[in-house]
Amino acid sequence: MVLQTIPARIRWSVDLMDVQPGDHVLEIGCGPGHGAELICSRLETGKLFAIDRSESGVDRTKRRCQKYVDAGRLTVRQIDLATLRVPVKRLHKVYAFNVNLFWVRDCSEEIALLHERLLPGGAVYLFFEATRPEQVPDMIEKTSAALAEGGFRVQVVQRKVPACVGIIGRR
Repeated sequence: MVLQTIPARIRWSVDLMDVQPGDHVLEIGCGPGHGAELICSRLETGKLFAIDRSESGVDRTKRRCQKYVDAGRLTVRQIDLATLRVPVKRLHKVYAFNVNLFWVRDCSEEIALLHERLLPGGAVYLFFEATRPEQVPDMIEKTSAALAEGGFRVQVVQRKVPACVGIIGRR
C-alpha cells in the first residue's frame, strides 16, 4: 500500500491537523505529494488545493494523487504563494512542510493573504524538520512572530522522533 511509503513526519503533521471530511485545505509546497495523498484520503466533500513553485513538484503530486484529481477532490497548480488567488474566506486549513519562506525572509504579505482567505476558526499549520537543532529556535521565533503580527494566535508543537516542529496559527 502506498501510504506505507509516506514519511513518519508527514503522517504526524497531517494527523495533528485533524482534517475533517468537508474541509477546504491549501497545501503550500506539495513536492512529492505525500501530504496531499494523506489529506485527500480524509476528504469527502472537502477539497485540497495544492501549490508548488516547481513544475516537478506539481507533476509528482499529480501522478501520486491522480485518483483524487480525477474525483475532483484535488487541484494542483504551479504557482507561488504570493501570486495565489483564492476566494476570500474559503479555507479551513493551510498546510506546509519545510517551506522556509516563513522563517528566512519577510513573509508579511503571504501571511496577510492567508489570514484573509481563512474562515474564522481556521488555522495555518507550518511544519519543519528539526534535524538541525541549532536552527529550531530561529524557525520557531521568526515563524511565530510572522503569524502573530499577521493576526494569528500561535501555538508551537515539537516532536523528538521524527524530529519536527510545528507552528500553528489560529484565526
